Amino acid sequence: MRIASFDVDAQKGFTPLCPDELPVPGGDQIAPALNHLASKAHLRLGSKDAHSPAAAWQVASHAEMLQPLALANADLTWVSHCVTGTPGFELLDTLPAPLDYDYFVWKGIEPDLHPYGACYHDLAERRSTGAIEFLRQQAVELVLVGGLALDYCVRTTALQLRRAGFAVGVYLPACRALAEDSARIALAELEAAGVALYPTAQALDAAFATAREH
Repeated sequence: MRIASFDVDAQKGFTPLCPDELPVPGGDQIAPALNHLASKAHLRLGSKDAHSPAAAWQVASHAEMLQPLALANADLTWVSHCVTGTPGFELLDTLPAPLDYDYFVWKGIEPDLHPYGACYHDLAERRSTGAIEFLRQQAVELVLVGGLALDYCVRTTALQLRRAGFAVGVYLPACRALAEDSARIALAELEAAGVALYPTAQALDAAFATAREH
């Protein structure tokens, strides 16, 4: 079985290292788990938010976030985060450089774009980032996903991959969520879609002890 891992938006802007951005609790702790996840795979994919400092969805404070927007490709308000050239744009320490991944996606580059999943540039999922096509070209059957945040970009990426026909697993030690309530909803959605959830390293190791030999 051909396996790929996918590091979704494992950036400092989603961690307490950048408290003015979107500091997902514990987000700075997931790099070792992402590296462990990659050890189970033949290929490693990654993604980054790459936002404009003048994004159309941007608001001044965290209290103003999560308000609906009428934009075609940005559905909610957010504070500025992961702006190119800033510390928040950087991947977590000990992860590969973007060009050392087998495939890498930069998303949300245009000021009016704020996609969550790493497989499409737009919310309607008509403009592919090429990740799905790359996985198909490489004959990948299973994609193992981790990153930030579980309840937004990880959830959406995993569901996009599942709808594209891949077997998908989410490694929970390699994820953190913005909020407990939305994390519970995301996990229920993932399970309902047939995504496997691996709550511990032991569960992951047991599931894939022989997968690479078959």
